[in-house]
Amino acid sequence: MREATVPQDVDPTLEGLEPEALWARFDEIRRIPRPSRHEERIRCYVIAFAEKHGCETVTDEAGNVVIRVPPREGCEGAPTVVLQGHLDMVCEKDAGTEFDFFEDSIQLRREGDLLLARGTTLGADNGVAVAAGLALITDPPRLHGPLELLFTVDEETGLNGVRDLDPSIVTGRLLLNLDSEDEGTFTVACVGARSSELNLPIGWEPSPLPAEAFRVRLAGATGGHSGGDIHRGRVNVLRALGELLGQVEGVRIATVTGGSVRNSIPREAEAVVLADPIVLEELAADARQRLGKDHGETDPNLALTVERLDQPPPRVFDGETARNLLTILSRVPLGALSMSEELPGMVETSCNLATVRTGESDVEILCSVRSALESERDKVVDEIASLGRAHGAAASAPEGYPGWRPDMSSPLLAKAIEVYRRLEGKDPEVVGVHGGLECAVLGAKIPEMDMISFGPDIANPHSPSEQVSVGSVRRVLGDYLGALLQELAAN
Repeated sequence: MREATVPQDVDPTLEGLEPEALWARFDEIRRIPRPSRHEERIRCYVIAFAEKHGCETVTDEAGNVVIRVPPREGCEGAPTVVLQGHLDMVCEKDAGTEFDFFEDSIQLRREGDLLLARGTTLGADNGVAVAAGLALITDPPRLHGPLELLFTVDEETGLNGVRDLDPSIVTGRLLLNLDSEDEGTFTVACVGARSSELNLPIGWEPSPLPAEAFRVRLAGATGGHSGGDIHRGRVNVLRALGELLGQVEGVRIATVTGGSVRNSIPREAEAVVLADPIVLEELAADARQRLGKDHGETDPNLALTVERLDQPPPRVFDGETARNLLTILSRVPLGALSMSEELPGMVETSCNLATVRTGESDVEILCSVRSALESERDKVVDEIASLGRAHGAAASAPEGYPGWRPDMSSPLLAKAIEVYRRLEGKDPEVVGVHGGLECAVLGAKIPEMDMISFGPDIANPHSPSEQVSVGSVRRVLGDYLGALLQELAAN
């Protein structure tokens, strides 16, 4: 296993922030590369930190880690509380930002109460949870019972680490998931999800000559989380690009590429095409006006550019391939498809057109489908498959993961609300989220687990605009978490 080493000096951006121990751990975490499926160094770090401070650790075959923190004196009989977060982060960067997520440290910046990164995702999702757990080892509350810090791997690509979790390494039956992103909100339900992939075979033919070639590019979209932000009306650049090209009579397509990861609303997309320059420019001007009208508030930095290329590509899609691709891009289900009746305000079913890649032999189209109802989720997956097959594409879809149904009679929820009310003088909001939480899989593996999820204010996760409120971290993962652990130990 590759060792993770971090310098001891805290980044000046974090100086003076509270809780001090939490931010010191976050500073160390942000220096360690931790893309999904490449958590070796961060896993090595958390294990080494725990063992240095006398805590037992156990790792399962999937790479998930449990750190057992002994109780405070006199609290040995208290129930074991599991605090849970994930080790990996979404790796997104702005166009033009030079950054290697496998080698470089996240660079921090502050804007008042907000902590951000320079041109990349920050990794507060879910680095602040990991930091909060480790901080409890060296800076615990006055009282707490036995703790288990459950740090999972490969969460961001489909909850894969927790899906492969060996449940025998977790002994506690009260679980605090620290992967929510709205202060004052307790999450008690989430949706399940499946990916849907279409592979459209490409019929190639030589580029007709003479021809003028262009790179058509949409960039600067807001993007965001394909679950939590899917209802906000933000532009999907893959759909917008497909609709534009579908209007260009006689367009010949060489490549279409866009999106980066399954669980992010795509922010950038481009196509290399052969087209009449006058027709293309006129339609591009119309598209700019329409996109500005429809998405000016949600995507203020969206830009559509048409760049003339010096030479045409040697080959393009044949007419049938191009028509099939543009039809799929324009007709695949998109956005929030239905709302929940059980939890008002929660999106029930959605679909994100996530990525498109042009390869040597086919175009790969990946969609992420989410729903609180397994039957509705699978219905949308089947609809995508039928659309793809009707236009010459092969379709596939992994099994996905389940949803998490609410338990409004939960004793843990009641105690969490009581402590919050005492600290804040008001009740928290109890909600379900249109995103995948590891609680759903944990609940399926350990049915007797009593769970809630909460966390500090984090905006724009999964994008380079990700930001976390440092004041909210202090209140939620410092003051409130400490008070809740004390109450659970005292009772």
